[in-house]
Amino acid sequence: MSGINAGSIQVEIAKGNFHPNVVLTNMAMAYFQSQDAYVAKQLFPILPVRLSTASYYIFDKADLARDNVRRKPALGRVQPTVISNHQDTYSVFVDQIIMGIDQMAQTNIQRLPVPGASDPRKAKTRTIAEQMNIHQDIVFADGFFKPGVWKDEWQGGAAYAKDSNGFIKFNDANCDPIKLFDDFRTRMKKKGRRAPNKLGLGEDAFNALKENPIILDHVKYGGSTANPAIVNENVLAEMFGLKKVVVFGSTYNKAGFGQEEDMNFICSPDSALLVYATDSPAIDEPSAGYTFTWDMLGDGNYMPVLQYPGENGSHAEFIEGLMGVSTKKTADDLGIFLKGCV
Repeated sequence: MSGINAGSIQVEIAKGNFHPNVVLTNMAMAYFQSQDAYVAKQLFPILPVRLSTASYYIFDKADLARDNVRRKPALGRVQPTVISNHQDTYSVFVDQIIMGIDQMAQTNIQRLPVPGASDPRKAKTRTIAEQMNIHQDIVFADGFFKPGVWKDEWQGGAAYAKDSNGFIKFNDANCDPIKLFDDFRTRMKKKGRRAPNKLGLGEDAFNALKENPIILDHVKYGGSTANPAIVNENVLAEMFGLKKVVVFGSTYNKAGFGQEEDMNFICSPDSALLVYATDSPAIDEPSAGYTFTWDMLGDGNYMPVLQYPGENGSHAEFIEGLMGVSTKKTADDLGIFLKGCV
C-alpha cells in the first residue's frame, strides 16, 4: 500500500498506534484430545451421590433365582420365603489441580490486538478441563480395565480352552470372534441372569477384529465400489448381539515433568471388557459397575472449575479444578475381561 514504509511504521510505533501482531490469532498448536475419545463415561452409568461415603442395598441373587414356590398343604400354609439382602459401601475422594496466572507477565499480551491468544483464563480453564478428563479416564482404567479386577478373566493364546479361560487371539486366523462372544453371552446369562450389552475394546484389539478373516467374510458382500463394506463399532455390535461397542483410544503422557515424553494409551490396547451395564442408575436391575460422582461444593457439578486471587502483592490469580469421582465394580458376574487379545 502507498504511503507505508519503514519510516512511517517507526513513527506509528512511537505514537502507540501500531501494534506488531506477534502472535497468530487464528492458529495455535494445542494437542487437546477430541471429546469423543475419552472413555470414562462410555461404558458404565454415572451415579450422582449426595454423600461422599454411604451404603447401597444388594438383594441376594441366589434367593431371587431359586424356585421358592411350594405345594400348599391341605388346611395349612407354606413357610414364608425369605429374600435376603445386604449392604455394600462406596467412597468418593476429591482430586484437585491448580494452575496460576502471572498478571504482570500477561499484560503485554493482553494489550496487543490478539484476543484469541490473549485470554489466559480461557486457555487455562480449557487445559484444566483436559487434565481432569485424562485423570477420569485413568481412574476408569484402574477401576475397571485391567487384570485382577474381574473374577471372570480370560487370556489370549493359540487355543480355545474353556477349562483354563483361554481363547484364541483376535489376530489369529483360527479365531472365530462371533462364536467366542456367543459363548461369552451364554456364559454371562447363566451366571448373572443378564446377557452382555456393551463391549469396550483396546485400540489394538479393535484393529485386530477389523482384520479378522471371519469378520471380514461376514461383511464383504455388504458393500459396493462406491460404498465399500467396512468394519466399525456398529458392525461389531450387530455381529456380537450387543447394544454398544466402544474403542478405548484415549492417550496420555506417562512421563513425569521435565522427562522425555512417553505417550501411551490409557486403557490397555490389547485388552477387552464385555459387560452388562445399565445406561442410567436403576433400583430394579443390576449393573456390572458404576461411576459414583459427588458434588463436593453442593452445586450439582462433580468437576467444577473455579478462579480465585492470589495473596496481596503477588499479582497472581489461580484457576482450580476439583473432581469427585470413584469407580466401583458392583456385579462381578456381569463382567468378562479379556487380556492379550493380540
